[in-house]
Amino acid sequence: MYKYIDSFFTKNSLEVDKSVTACLTGHRPSKLPWRYNEFESRCKKFREDLRQIFIGAYDYGIRNFLTGMAEGFDMIGAEVLLSLRDDDGLDIKVYAVVPCKYQEVKWLPRNQQRYWDILNRVDDAALLTSDYTPSCMNDRNKYMVDHSSVCIACYDGSSGGTANTIRFAKKAGCKIKIIDIKEYE
Repeated sequence: MYKYIDSFFTKNSLEVDKSVTACLTGHRPSKLPWRYNEFESRCKKFREDLRQIFIGAYDYGIRNFLTGMAEGFDMIGAEVLLSLRDDDGLDIKVYAVVPCKYQEVKWLPRNQQRYWDILNRVDDAALLTSDYTPSCMNDRNKYMVDHSSVCIACYDGSSGGTANTIRFAKKAGCKIKIIDIKEYE
């Protein structure tokens, strides 16, 4: 869909104040009740609830939000945050933490386009490594936790990357807000 632009990513780290930063972690479409059909009423309700959670985080003092730019929750969360910033005037910054180049190339074309649309709207982006490695997604999750004081998780209780990130966040002393995705089934 898009020609990869090496010059888009100018750094491999972000300058953020951890005390006012939250990271997002959550499931891919296969674990979301609506899967890829985000026009479904359950996803619309989820987006509205997520909007309120982000406003609550803002009222708590969070001004920076980190997204790992994966399909599913990461991109939904980024879009809701960008809407709060651009349409509602919330004084927040949205940052992308990309684990490796070409993470999006095997996705559906519409999600590849969505990925680049989001990247072109965030306040800044960091590319953690050029090449895919078996640990790069986990490394991205650790990076986000290490730069945050709050972790907002969309989670169903299953094992996987989201569970690992919540464990990292607990160990790091982050405050954790879990959104039980089973409530939307």
